[in-house]
Amino acid sequence: MTVRTRIAPSPTGDPHVGTAYIALFNQCFARQHGGQFVLRIEDTDQVRSSAESEQQILDSLRWLGLDWDEGPDVGGPHGPYRQSERSAIYHEHSEQLIAKGHAFRCFCSAERLDKLRAEQMANKQTPGYDGHCLHLSEQEVAQRVAAGEPHVVRMKVPGTGVCKVQDMLRGEIEIPWEQVDMQVLMKADGLPTYHLANVVDDHLMQITHVLRGEEWINSAPKHILLYRYFGWDMPQLCHMPLLRNPDKSKLSKRKNPTSIIFYQRMGYLPQALLNYLGRMGWSMPDEREKFSLDEMVEHFDIQRVSLGGPIFDVEKLAWLNGQWIRDLSEQDFVDAVQTWALNSDYLRPLVPLVQSRVETFSELLPLAGFFMTGKLELDPAQFAHKKLSQDEVRQVLQLLLWKLEALRQWDKEGITASIQQVAEGVQLKLRDLMPLLFVAITGQASSVSVLDAMAHLGPDLSRFRLRQALELLGGASKKEVKAWEKLLADFASAQ
Repeated sequence: MTVRTRIAPSPTGDPHVGTAYIALFNQCFARQHGGQFVLRIEDTDQVRSSAESEQQILDSLRWLGLDWDEGPDVGGPHGPYRQSERSAIYHEHSEQLIAKGHAFRCFCSAERLDKLRAEQMANKQTPGYDGHCLHLSEQEVAQRVAAGEPHVVRMKVPGTGVCKVQDMLRGEIEIPWEQVDMQVLMKADGLPTYHLANVVDDHLMQITHVLRGEEWINSAPKHILLYRYFGWDMPQLCHMPLLRNPDKSKLSKRKNPTSIIFYQRMGYLPQALLNYLGRMGWSMPDEREKFSLDEMVEHFDIQRVSLGGPIFDVEKLAWLNGQWIRDLSEQDFVDAVQTWALNSDYLRPLVPLVQSRVETFSELLPLAGFFMTGKLELDPAQFAHKKLSQDEVRQVLQLLLWKLEALRQWDKEGITASIQQVAEGVQLKLRDLMPLLFVAITGQASSVSVLDAMAHLGPDLSRFRLRQALELLGGASKKEVKAWEKLLADFASAQ
């Protein structure tokens, strides 16, 4: 048997370090066994998926040094490798399940399901589908389908007993079937949910081992059931421990930078970041902290993974990155710095912003040094505002951050529109709000166009600097967060 593993990211946002973490362990497991590593794109969420996000994922994983044998950019014998291009395959398998009596069409409206969930929650029951459409006659189903009535396809699930999940790290896990919902497999728009697409793709792409985050443990019974319904052999499951913030909560961008692009722009070496992700819950036999990808593959043993939640500590990462930097030759150091920021691709867009503002090149650094900086050195006094109290300044910064976190298309027009919406919502003129942005983003009261600067810095650094400014001023309490979120929703609905 040829070992085959996969990573299946969704192109719905910034490339996440958690994706790289799971991809790294899948690649190491496959390479250590002389097998193959596959990348496929799970883009069935047509509303949130984008080609730009997909390209960022591919570029970021390549930048880290990861490499796959099959995928949307390299091809392979089991394509296509984008789920959006495999709709006919999922439809065929969905119909097979219905024909075999393992799935059924559900015509329940969103309103009925919302009411059902509310009632279950009020009665302290586990939310789940109640089987309302499970026993419709074939004739009634056919008539409603012929009439064009919207519906989904749900899987049937046993009502009693226990599902036994075999896990490579955890042994046998028992999950009662009564805790497993009758999962939607095909949505009303004709696209599959993750669960059907995941199982069908893993089988057709001959995946032998599924290494994924532990958040998928509770979904394992649904997948086991689908394999059983189709009559297919089940790949071995391995649920990796989740990356954690220093406070042990699940790694999230509100507490830790999570985008690979952020670390790239901050000046981390890709081999150092990959090394650090390799240390997340795993260790070399000799316990050394600094090792290359090739060394990790050579010594890799999945049984050395610790189930304790690995802590993603940016300070520890910075220390490790420093070890890698100090081991560079002088020429490699120069090359790395040039690759990071002193290259034409990064500098060329800055020229229109700075060329007309300087008389000597020595003036460039004071004017535009923030483009080469990660965290700015700020003073709370810089945020003193003639029209706003300190609490109101914090509120505006938080609203700006939330609005920009939700921005899908990061360009000057989108940034400007988001800022304008916040200004209108808090009844400020744009010119009264902009000084706060200048300080938060550039560290200066005035500089090059801050909107152009944000567009060039990108979403990761821009949002990071807003978070840093907000934290400097004291952050936001839980009570304030609740009130400000309501305010944001109110003036967003008024647009």
